Amino acid sequence: MTAARQPKKSVDPMAAPGDGVPPVVDNAKRRQILEGARAVFRAKGFDGASMEVIAKKANVSKGTLYVYFDSKEALFEALILADRHRQAEALMDVEADRIEDFAEDLRRLGRTYVRLMTSPDKVAMLRMVIGAAERFPQFGQMLYEAGPVSGAARLGHYLEKRIASGDLKPCDTMLAASHFFELCVARLMKRLLFGVSSTPNDEEIEKTVDLGVKVFLAAYGAQKS
Repeated sequence: MTAARQPKKSVDPMAAPGDGVPPVVDNAKRRQILEGARAVFRAKGFDGASMEVIAKKANVSKGTLYVYFDSKEALFEALILADRHRQAEALMDVEADRIEDFAEDLRRLGRTYVRLMTSPDKVAMLRMVIGAAERFPQFGQMLYEAGPVSGAARLGHYLEKRIASGDLKPCDTMLAASHFFELCVARLMKRLLFGVSSTPNDEEIEKTVDLGVKVFLAAYGAQKS
């Protein structure tokens, strides 16, 4: 009896050294396939998508598609990792441009994070992963590690610097980072996931993030003498 073929393990095309993920060549054809797959998955969901339809949408032959990805599962995993890179890049840009005002840094970071998390593509990805996670638990684990865990680790590193500078009380920085992100999205994320509201506008985002930063600093901010 022939063993069932296992899909290749997807790797992050933009992984940084030390991430524990081997990088692969990221070229225009691969990106073209991923964008085609993203559109098909979003329109049809994971179960409704097929490699044939994805190839057609990406304007490549099925043979070319299978050169890059040997299964629908591998393609979906690659999209999750691509989203991880997009999120990490945006958060790194905010930290690179940081200013001396800690509260304003947090507000800028929070607004960037909320815009990413509430974008139509991100919401569609979350819904697809949740829908497929019961049969493909690796999708849920991968998204959790690529999103909440990775984001909290990056923000936690920044918070450690703020503890050292006296802006923040000593704390579990991973937990504090998770609290910060949750405060920033507050009810916005669940309303989107359940389809009871549309993408929030700038005013809604700023109002939610501003209050989230105040609550965060009330809990974690260092007392100035």
